Amino acid sequence: MTTTLSSVAKGDRLPESSVSITRTDLVRYAGASGDFNPIHHSDTFAREVGLPEVIAHGMLTMALATRLVTDWLGDPGRIIEHGVRFTRPVEVPDDGQGATVELSGKVADVGEDGTAKINITAKCANQGVLGGAYALVRIS
Repeated sequence: MTTTLSSVAKGDRLPESSVSITRTDLVRYAGASGDFNPIHHSDTFAREVGLPEVIAHGMLTMALATRLVTDWLGDPGRIIEHGVRFTRPVEVPDDGQGATVELSGKVADVGEDGTAKINITAKCANQGVLGGAYALVRIS
């Protein structure tokens, strides 16, 4: 189902999403993105640079937040712009279960020009991992 202007109002909430990220997901993402920084696969290296353990790629976390919006829109081509600040890394334990990122979104504004601003919240272990996350989308 595609989201339309007549079906969107300020304050509407997007369907929430919960995504698990495992070490295997990090390996796959590294291969796809070319980002083989050892903070994403080596606990030893991560600790040497002051991290508690391996962390997820920031751009992977951003992509998951964006997918929340594209799933709601029904068409990724309707995103005009989006942005985030990386405020806290997603720590991914080597326990087979990984980390869970909880995603939610809310319509912050609906423009007369057929656009809407969506504010996105991403949390892991009840702590925000993205700040100022938003997407400006075309809804008509």
